[in-house]
Amino acid sequence: MLVPTRELASQVTAELQPLAKAKGLTVASAYGGVPLRAQGNRAKSAHVLVATPGRLEDLAQRRMIDLSHVRTFVLDEADRMLDMGFQPQVDKIVRRLPRNRQTMFFSATLDGTVGDLARAYTNSPSRIEGELSNAQPAEIEHQFVSVTADTKVETLVEHIKASDSTLVFVRTKRGADRLVRKLERHGVRAAAMHGDMSQRARERALAQFESGKVATLVATDVAARGLDLTEITHVINFDPPEEDKGYVHRTGRTGRAGRSGTAITFVLPDQQAETGRVARRLGHHAQFEHAGMRAGPAKLLYTSRRGRRSKW
Repeated sequence: MLVPTRELASQVTAELQPLAKAKGLTVASAYGGVPLRAQGNRAKSAHVLVATPGRLEDLAQRRMIDLSHVRTFVLDEADRMLDMGFQPQVDKIVRRLPRNRQTMFFSATLDGTVGDLARAYTNSPSRIEGELSNAQPAEIEHQFVSVTADTKVETLVEHIKASDSTLVFVRTKRGADRLVRKLERHGVRAAAMHGDMSQRARERALAQFESGKVATLVATDVAARGLDLTEITHVINFDPPEEDKGYVHRTGRTGRAGRSGTAITFVLPDQQAETGRVARRLGHHAQFEHAGMRAGPAKLLYTSRRGRRSKW
């Protein structure tokens, strides 16, 4: 099973272990930031291996594992794999797999690119969409807040202090560290999580958040991808996502397991037009205008597939 981030590899492994144990199977994980040889030794004897693309390709190149006997190949978070530039590594891994394997793709969003990838790796694939039968639909309240550069941090502090458990999204790694320092100056304890941190530091930040030692986690999209934390009550987009699926993935971190949640997006004056378009396309136009902002006009673009213009 391939997953895009170390945190997701660790979480998936933890979820699979009790299930595998009941069947007499073993599960191993392989991802960066920990000794390669130790992971390779565990991977050799495991029935199920959960890995990130880079580490799995490294193990295969060093001949520490043999992928020619794989029966089932699972690509989780397929769209994010592409967004993060992992397709070349995934291609190399797939070429090492036997042709008579079963292949499965999982993704919260399924666009044309993921579909193209599925067709390239499979033979006559089927598409299945559904929801967990034992979970109620998540109820997420979507809010948009007009801010300025001068009021942005203070507004965030107000929302955090009125919340229980908050996941804050920022656009850059430096921005995450900088925001944590600013929050601390306002008396708010927070932890950062991003790709430049060591594996141990990321695990420590996540543990602090899960245990309640800090009630606010400031993360980048990549670092927070796949986090399964059911206690998150609020997601705040300190920096708005640039596209629809980014908004879907971010806000999907709250309102999980039948719980309600709140998603708040901060919008600077020069971000209103584009963020408003995202809100319109996702059905949150009324909430956006309720905040006193106006969305930009729909963009008229040519779609390469059909050769005609479409509004986005």
